[in-house]
Formats: sequence, C-alpha cells, structure tokens
Amino acid sequence: MARISVLEDGLTDQLESPTLIEGLPGVGLVGKIAADHLVDAFEMAHYADVYCSGVPEVAVYMEGEPALHPPVRLYADTEHDLLVLQSDIPIRPEAATELATCLEPWFDDLDVTPVFLSGIAREKSKTPPALYGVGSNGILPRLKEAGIGEPTESGLVSGPTGALLSSAVKSGRPALGLIVESDPQFPDPAAARIIIKNGIEPLTGIEVPVDDLVDRAEEIRQAKEQLAQQMQQADEESTQARPLGMYQ
Repeated sequence: MARISVLEDGLTDQLESPTLIEGLPGVGLVGKIAADHLVDAFEMAHYADVYCSGVPEVAVYMEGEPALHPPVRLYADTEHDLLVLQSDIPIRPEAATELATCLEPWFDDLDVTPVFLSGIAREKSKTPPALYGVGSNGILPRLKEAGIGEPTESGLVSGPTGALLSSAVKSGRPALGLIVESDPQFPDPAAARIIIKNGIEPLTGIEVPVDDLVDRAEEIRQAKEQLAQQMQQADEESTQARPLGMYQ
C-alpha cells in the first residue's frame, strides 16, 4: 500500500509552503549528490519514510549506524522550509509513476513546491557545466526571477524524474526542473555544485555551503561510483535529460 510514514509529526506544523528538492539517482548522480549534500550541510531531520509500490523492498543501513531504513526517505529543515527526497537505490520509471501518485496528496497537504533535478550528458570540457530551468505552467516566472536560463535546445527528461515531471504536467501541479550538463559515465560533484549554487540557491533564497563538495570531489566520486555503474547498466531507467533530436 502506498503511504508516507511520518516519523516527526511535530515538524509538519513548522513547515510553511516548503520547497522539496528531489534527489533520485540519475546521469552524473547530480541530483543524488546535491540532495545528499543538502541533508548533510543542514543536518536535516529524518522526517518520513516513503513506501510505494514498485520501489524495491530492501533495507539500507548507514556507516556507523546499525539502524535499518527504507531506501526512499524524506528529510526536513524547518528553519529553511526545505524538504529533500532522498533515495539510495535506482528507481524504475514505472515505480516513479506510483511514487508521484503517493506523493501528490502530501504535496497538497503541505503546499509543497517540488524542484526536480536532472543531468544532461555532455562531452568533457574545461568550461563550467551549463544550467537551465523548466517547469509546469503557472510557476515559470520563478525561474526568470531567479535568473535561471532557458533551454538552448529541445529535449526531454526521461527516467523516474521524467515520470514525476510528467505527473505534474498532467495534474496541473506547480513543479520546477533544473537541468545541468554532466558527465554521463561518472559521478559529477562539479555539476552538482552548479545545480546548487546557480539553481537551488536563487530559487530558495538559501545559501548553501559547497566548499566541501569541491574539496571532497574525488572521495565523493569513489563513494558514488558503484551506484553510477548501476545507473549505466539501466540506461533507459536512469533519470536524464536528452536532446529531443534523438527522437526525431
């Protein structure tokens, strides 16, 4: 049965129209790295566990902690009205459709504005990764207000994040997407830093310390490399943005 099991009831009343940052694993693991960094940087509270059909029934544990947890969880920071959707495993697109159905009533109850993150593959370059924003009708002015650029080519977002964005479009729900150029083969902390500094920060008005992302870039790459390999093996299931020309 699809449900969100809230662990910290007292936090709900302290959240006022929060922004949710989605961090499902995808190309370059940019969303995963960014989401994990937010949870660590703000010492966010483990707010709820997410149980939805299609999400693998596995239990995960953390280094130095014996407690078991489901793989998909929600974290909250009431000071910044910030939520993070975190997943430790790849999510299949069909499971993401169920995940969207599971989350939508909760979005309504808390008046949540979701921000979905995706990487788009690019060749190696010395120039910083480019970032642009997309969104459903009614919320697009927020991108302009935040100084986030528009897409420079036609494209689509596939995988679980694509399924979540599609659900928002169908339901007319406000939703934003941030797309950043990223390494298609390896975890990309540099792209995650861009999506935080040039996307999440101006959208939320929250200053996020990112020096740790730069200083620990190699450590992060190594820690996330196994998950990145799993995502490559499931290419059609991986969250990624792609030029639409590939389908024309």
